[in-house]
Amino acid sequence: MSAGEPMSGAAATLDRPAVPARGARRGLVARLLWSELALIGGRRRNQAGLAVLAAVPVIMAVSIKLSAEDEGGGGDLFSSITSNGLFVPLAALQVEIAMFLPLAMAMLAGDAIAGEANIGTLRYLLTVPVGRLRLLAVKYLSLCVGALWGVLTVAVTGAVIGIALFGVGPMTTLSGVQIDTASALWRLVLAIGYLSAGLAALGAVGLFISTLTEQPIAAAISVMIFTILSWILDAVPQLDWLHPWLLVHHWLAFADLLREPIFWDNLLTGLGVNALYAAVFWLAAWARFAGKDITS
Repeated sequence: MSAGEPMSGAAATLDRPAVPARGARRGLVARLLWSELALIGGRRRNQAGLAVLAAVPVIMAVSIKLSAEDEGGGGDLFSSITSNGLFVPLAALQVEIAMFLPLAMAMLAGDAIAGEANIGTLRYLLTVPVGRLRLLAVKYLSLCVGALWGVLTVAVTGAVIGIALFGVGPMTTLSGVQIDTASALWRLVLAIGYLSAGLAALGAVGLFISTLTEQPIAAAISVMIFTILSWILDAVPQLDWLHPWLLVHHWLAFADLLREPIFWDNLLTGLGVNALYAAVFWLAAWARFAGKDITS
């Protein structure tokens, strides 16, 4: 009997792998997720990427500290850095969300499926009785965690160096109204969550692209081309009708969290667009992966 020929009768019954109970399946999924996160965190290139993400707020803060200091306060995130160290992580996030954070997500997404296929471990993963649907769900959940890791790396490093160099206290918002330190920290947490959601949506795009190829570098480059083209289209005034539907269009709306009162309209619209992209591209990834012929 050939390897691709289905068995029948008693032979099929005897050789069919036992279907694990629901609790056992949950345990397998949890172990698979933990293994995936350990793999992402253990890769040297990912660790180097996190180091680069962390270096940006440090360079920014030290450069501003060594330059001629102004009074700061109000206007925009950069001009407010010297007035409160908590503006450092916010300004760093504004810089890195344009390129560095999407690049990190592109690398993770490229490895998700294409990377496994490239090194020949995808077929092995599918022998674990979790099924393609659960495997794809675990892969995407690990990308969501990776998005949070990246944003947290920038924010925490920026907050530490910012507070060390510029201190912390009541924050003057972009609207010119002061809020206490606890409120400022809470808004930083909200900004972290908002940008993580945007990167998670980009991760769904990357996961879909990763199912189309067995070359992780090609998948990562494709995700970056998607991101760069989105930024370019968002900068063309004649395409203002398209802007609200671009994934990147609402990313910088996290600055609305630094106004008093918070401007929720753009933020909620951005979360809706993120959810739409995540749902559409995850389902597209599932449609592709479910019928994909796994050869490696």
